[in-house]
Amino acid sequence: MSENIKSENKRTCLYDRHVKAGALISPFGGFEMPIQYEGITEEHQAVRSACGVFDVSHMGEVNISGKDAEKFVNRIFTNDVAGAPEGKIFYGMMLNEKGGTVDDLLVYKRGDNNFFLVINAGNIDKDVAWIRNQATGFDVEIDDLCDVLGEIAIQGPEAEQVIEEVLGIGCKELTFYTFKECLLDGNHILISRTGYTGEDGFEIYGEHPVIVRLWDELMESGRCKPCGLGCRDTLRFEVGLPLYGDELSEEITPVEAGLSMFVKTDKPDFIGRETILRQKEQGVSRKVVGLEIHDRAIARHGYEVLDKNGETIGAITTGYRGISVDKSLAMALIDSKYAEKGTEVAVKIRKKVFPATVIAKKFYKKSYKK
Repeated sequence: MSENIKSENKRTCLYDRHVKAGALISPFGGFEMPIQYEGITEEHQAVRSACGVFDVSHMGEVNISGKDAEKFVNRIFTNDVAGAPEGKIFYGMMLNEKGGTVDDLLVYKRGDNNFFLVINAGNIDKDVAWIRNQATGFDVEIDDLCDVLGEIAIQGPEAEQVIEEVLGIGCKELTFYTFKECLLDGNHILISRTGYTGEDGFEIYGEHPVIVRLWDELMESGRCKPCGLGCRDTLRFEVGLPLYGDELSEEITPVEAGLSMFVKTDKPDFIGRETILRQKEQGVSRKVVGLEIHDRAIARHGYEVLDKNGETIGAITTGYRGISVDKSLAMALIDSKYAEKGTEVAVKIRKKVFPATVIAKKFYKKSYKK
């Protein structure tokens, strides 16, 4: 890696650990991040079968508090946090006025008029500026915690047991999309149960020294594998979860991405509502769909999707050879006329054209704890 790349990208508090472990490091979202250690396939299978640990300290965190915090969050966020119980987590989006996606994010209800937002690494500067720009007229305090907190994700069917037995953190009482805050040896941490892999999983947020110590304890235990962002992408892809910049963007609305259930149009006033309401009522001209390619060829982001006559009807957003299902699969944003399951299309991969069929986006059954 060149010195120029090193100087342009940030490093997480665990960077030295990744280098020492021999990880392949590459720029992602403005950070130098581990892409793989042992290998993407091995790490992917570790999460599906046992336990894997990810450094996700590149993610951004913003806390919103104050008298108008609930009202403000409901203004900028598509899901409905009104009256939510403390400890509840919501997934949703922030939209621009045209309904395009500024970012997709998680919102944690910490208390009355106190919310913790987790945003995508590549959007941190944009998101924080956008949030602050929307706050005019609201009595809120916006705290940017991106450089203060680190985060690890412990994922897989053995995650709960590993966290309780290795780290000594009680977590079995947490249900899906809930969290708690506690002291660990006098240090404040937040632990949640969401996941981005399709498996049961937890996230732990804390100041950098705490996160480093927890990572070291997990690695020394021998009960989990370090995992890079390579398998994080293959895991989320297999269960149909979107990645910002692929299935969502400033030009792609949640309705087009098939995420309407996270946009509560019965709320009276949130940014982008009019566009989303119109799309829900009238339909959209394009949709994100799943594709099975009838060959071992892999379709990458941006490759063309064609109809039977060879006309371009859309493009691939993400494509892989599914590790858990051993099929060539993709998600693609295509003309809605071709979005019905079972429709025969084709994908242009370099100079060749391969037949494909529209299928459900969830290629692998999720195993979350309900």
